[in-house]
Amino acid sequence: MPSYMDIHEIPGGVSAEDVAKAHAEDVKLQDKYGVTYHKYWVNEKAGKIFCLCHAPNAEAAKQVHREAHGMVAEKVIQVEPEVADLFMGGSEVNGAGAVVWPGGSADDRDPGIRTILFTDIVDSTSLTRRIGDEAAMELLEVHDSIVRGALSDLGGREIKHLGDGIMASFVSAAAAVKCATRVQREIARHGQERKDRPLNVRLGIAAGEPVEHHNDLFGCTVQLAARLCSHAGPQQILVSNVVAELCEGKALPFEDLGEVPLKGFDHPVRAHAVTWTTEQAASA
Repeated sequence: MPSYMDIHEIPGGVSAEDVAKAHAEDVKLQDKYGVTYHKYWVNEKAGKIFCLCHAPNAEAAKQVHREAHGMVAEKVIQVEPEVADLFMGGSEVNGAGAVVWPGGSADDRDPGIRTILFTDIVDSTSLTRRIGDEAAMELLEVHDSIVRGALSDLGGREIKHLGDGIMASFVSAAAAVKCATRVQREIARHGQERKDRPLNVRLGIAAGEPVEHHNDLFGCTVQLAARLCSHAGPQQILVSNVVAELCEGKALPFEDLGEVPLKGFDHPVRAHAVTWTTEQAASA
């Protein structure tokens, strides 16, 4: 049976208690339409609710909401369960069906925002031509080992390997930035040890909600993270303004670059560079 994620927008915000009551009404009614509402993410201040369900079709999912409590979703998109799990992570659910932060209490509700990170080996094609396939593969393995180790330590989930980079998802924006910093530190350390085989990597990070302007799971956020990565220079980490805002109070060093033009975006995008050194990264 297909899986769907829907988005509700409640002007002025929404209370977690009201959402819990609405979800309970969905569960009471859902068998009538062959629907199973598994869990939901709620951002109380923003008035955003994201529900994940199995349903025969999108209309059946909408009808449950319509009949149960009248809060019909503004948008419903079909998602692959495996892809949703990769982006959203292993979700812990409280007794009301709300997703909570990993290891958090029943009241620590997860608002559904995810941070997407891209890595890219700089000039990988010319690097391969210069040092040969075998040596280039060894450097790729170094990159993969460093990135995957940092992801494991900092709670990131690998979405896919891109040939010369990795795409990953984080629940925490600060963890994504710390991961990127650690990657650059380890890459720099490798360069110091193997001056004959330097490896330069760039990273891009963006954050957003699951369902955005297009009917695609994290579509705009993924594109922005990828473009920031492409725009970054060797050894640089670029993040979106949302990521910088989510990291406020985390003592992470950012340099505001102002608005930068990015391919595929109609208007310049405000970006920040993570200022890091080997010493700073060691304490991250």
